[in-house]
Amino acid sequence: MSSSATSDARALLVENGSVTVLRSLKTLTTRTFCSCSLHYLIHHLKMSMELDVFVGNTTVLDEDVYQLWLDGHTVTDAVRLRMETGALLECEASAEVLQSDTMDQFRTFQMCERLLQSPSKVANQLLFQIPPQRQAMLIERYYEFDSLFAREVLGKKLSKGTKKDLDDISSKTGIALKSCRRQGDINLYRSCVPPTWDYAAVVFFANSRFETGKKKLQYLSFQDFAFCAGQLISYWTVGATDSVMEDMDVDLEKEFLHDLKDLKVLVHDKDMLDQHKRQAEDFYRCFHVNLSRALVNIASKLTHTKDVRDLFIDLVEKFIEPCRSDKWTIGDLRLFLNHYSSTAHTLKAFRHQAIWDRYMGVINSCILKMYHD
Repeated sequence: MSSSATSDARALLVENGSVTVLRSLKTLTTRTFCSCSLHYLIHHLKMSMELDVFVGNTTVLDEDVYQLWLDGHTVTDAVRLRMETGALLECEASAEVLQSDTMDQFRTFQMCERLLQSPSKVANQLLFQIPPQRQAMLIERYYEFDSLFAREVLGKKLSKGTKKDLDDISSKTGIALKSCRRQGDINLYRSCVPPTWDYAAVVFFANSRFETGKKKLQYLSFQDFAFCAGQLISYWTVGATDSVMEDMDVDLEKEFLHDLKDLKVLVHDKDMLDQHKRQAEDFYRCFHVNLSRALVNIASKLTHTKDVRDLFIDLVEKFIEPCRSDKWTIGDLRLFLNHYSSTAHTLKAFRHQAIWDRYMGVINSCILKMYHD
């Protein structure tokens, strides 16, 4: 080794998770360690008076740094955020070491991105030695939607037209444009995307074109809509009893929507309406004819595309808002819906119990999820 290499200078080289530390003093010895942590590395630099070489073939990935990369931060911003969360104290590292570590990890993630866009390739590639559980984490997080971003694109076709709006979405939500672009591009990899309920909700709402942007619906979060999408996919779509996650491009079952017209008898037949009212009042303090009409009318109109799109605005305007005006608690609402749904089975002349249960099961769940400030 040359005299310059044996000076008191330190060289820290980080490459794809393999860390090599050179420190020279009067007496040089070499030891090899595998898969060392950055904390141990810095500590050893301070304590050792020898040449230590750390070699590892496992790619070291920091989940917090990965999230910063996914969020679209620059290296400079990521270093600042890591420092603000105490990374320097935790690792006993200098700002220069933290900068180098962050830059190296960002470079690794950028190299992995091509593989992440085809998740099946991650397990078979040889460039990065990544344990299976880490592979799963990388893929899962890469295809996660930020809830604020997902709320903005919900109900819209994820296409080139949507991409033109990414600048506006970034400005409105505060999400970095780079992150918005990544999430917008997820639709391009639809055949490769691992099945998740959040992604299924985005695709389902885009295909069905549900109205989600009106002012009265702004209080609803993406998670509210994702829950409702899960209910609709599970119980109202073609082949709803099958594994719906295998095909996210599911459609509402037209035959079922057509059969919902038969429920009109509950409000159009006066004798049946009166009987339903009496049965319900035996269990609950009042029946609320207007609420009954609202639920049945919403059902009977779902044969029309426009009314399907307006499902959520109809539920808010025709059912949820009247309940709010009467100052119902969530407990009041749950009690009414349970008794209203179940007492329909006591009506001897009513012949559509199966359709009724399939409809009200989803409607009850969605209304209860949507009933909040």
